[in-house]
Amino acid sequence: MEEAIRKADVLIEALPYIKKFHKKVVVIKYGGSILGDEKIRKGVLEDIVFLNFMGLKPVLVHGGGPNISDRLRQSGVKTEFVDGMRVTDEATLKVVEEELQELNDLIVKEINDMGAKAAGLNGKNDIVIVEKKKAKVDLGLVGHIIGVNAEEISAELKKDKIAVILPMGKGKDKLFYNVNADEAASSVAAAMEAEKLVLLTNVKGIMRNPDDQHSFLSTLTEEEAKGLIKDNIIQQGMIPKVNACFDALDKGVKKAHVIDARTPHALLLEIFTDQGIGTEIVK
Repeated sequence: MEEAIRKADVLIEALPYIKKFHKKVVVIKYGGSILGDEKIRKGVLEDIVFLNFMGLKPVLVHGGGPNISDRLRQSGVKTEFVDGMRVTDEATLKVVEEELQELNDLIVKEINDMGAKAAGLNGKNDIVIVEKKKAKVDLGLVGHIIGVNAEEISAELKKDKIAVILPMGKGKDKLFYNVNADEAASSVAAAMEAEKLVLLTNVKGIMRNPDDQHSFLSTLTEEEAKGLIKDNIIQQGMIPKVNACFDALDKGVKKAHVIDARTPHALLLEIFTDQGIGTEIVK
């Protein structure tokens, strides 16, 4: 009986959040090695299906870096990264799209198997508009996002479908481009006027001292987070994620979150409980 009452208490705690976020768009970015772990992936997708059934409108933007790197390695194609961005020629782009499409199909199937409806969207099909990214070296077919066709995504959400987007884009030069998944999620969140942008990672969140679990930061303002980057506390792979959060917040997204996908039901804990589970960044 006590266990049943405890579960009811959890539902009651979630009620104000369910009410607050009803029919609101939540954009979730999911990629890296945690996407390839079947147990973690199924748990994340269960949470996204739950959000959908609770009346929220989840949009999932996924990467696929490790899968792409493995495939290129097997093909004997050398991969070069500059500032975390994959230099992309035509042969590499073909592999990128094939691997992303395979992951997209898998995610859509798994969501459908859980009883929800999903729509797989390839960003290059007039959804993500890009220009060639400028960098200190030529990155090849790597795009910088200049626009998102929100109507196309909204049309799927109106059918009560979960939009699952793979990060590619089309340029005004009619060429197709590889796009960073964090940047894509941020741009989609802004275009959709999302309530939240949630970046799923394989770390707890943002720490004041990465070696001290007790230095975890549950809430940061944009200004505080910029100070942590300046002081080299936020480093390496976390910097582009936090910058994606800044970009979304600057364009009107209410809150951005960095959470650990390895924690069971991390998405639900972050959105539907008072304490949350990861780091939220606010304007």
